[in-house]
Amino acid sequence: MFDVRTDLAVETREKCRKERGGEVPGVKVDETVEDDIKVTCVEIVDDVGEKIMGKPKGSYITIDMPRLTNYDGKVRDKVSKVVGKSLSKMINVDKSMTVLVVGLGNWNITPDSLGPKVVSKLMVTRHLRQLVPDKIDENIRPVCVISPGVLGITGIETSEIIKGVVDRVKPNLIICIDSLASRKMDRVNSTIQIGNRGISPGSGVGNRRMELSEKTLGVPVIAIGVPTVVDAATMANDTIDMVLDEMIKQTKKGEKFYQMLKSVDKNEKHQMIRGLLDPYSENIMVTPKDVDMVVDSISKVIANAINIALQPALDLEDINTFLN
Repeated sequence: MFDVRTDLAVETREKCRKERGGEVPGVKVDETVEDDIKVTCVEIVDDVGEKIMGKPKGSYITIDMPRLTNYDGKVRDKVSKVVGKSLSKMINVDKSMTVLVVGLGNWNITPDSLGPKVVSKLMVTRHLRQLVPDKIDENIRPVCVISPGVLGITGIETSEIIKGVVDRVKPNLIICIDSLASRKMDRVNSTIQIGNRGISPGSGVGNRRMELSEKTLGVPVIAIGVPTVVDAATMANDTIDMVLDEMIKQTKKGEKFYQMLKSVDKNEKHQMIRGLLDPYSENIMVTPKDVDMVVDSISKVIANAINIALQPALDLEDINTFLN
């Protein structure tokens, strides 16, 4: 069956809404603009919405980054503050409680290196609270980080590593950062999603591992992700639809023929595309050529946002001074 591969709740909602011809029951959507940045909150409120969306009940906040985010430091800081504010709304621990930040992904593969890059830029304070308690401000929240790698590197399931750390450190909250997959190129590297119901590492590229959630770890889990890739088959399918639409618009001649092509069953069309992409159809993902620069830039945005949310007693200038 035709299965659009996406990790974004806003895209899943758009797909379900189109299929149903109206609003999705059990799903609430709130769109706001903060400092010229669009923020969309998709909230799945009941079992009906959960079943239709295929995602657990909870809140999924999407922040659309301005086009100049990766090239303008001031815009980057503005986005960080908006993301930090959205993240703060999901954090229900006081300043004395420990937060564990997990950078998921493979640091050897650029589109999948977002998580490890983010944790390398975070304000880590748990050891300071333990080693030099008299010299650290009591308003500084204890934060620790880990980048566990992936099964292919370590030979250990990511969930097993994190579970072992959680059992030892006993954090009060876990924040996971991971690269996601989108169904549209215009959302790649330009959208940040924050969810409060955990994450399944690798799900965006069809390599789903055990989920990281309060149910599996016994600790609330917040997931932050950015789509860095698009499934090649989905992209090819959308491109064909766009070309046919444009051909139909621009000419009346042969319109019946084009309409006939357009009416081809979407599952059959998708399978045809998969066949053309064989033997690598399940492994071809598309990402922009400047992904290395963009991922590095976005990692700074998310790291600053997490620092802002976890250390409300400090402003961004103080945080940067601490890190430098």
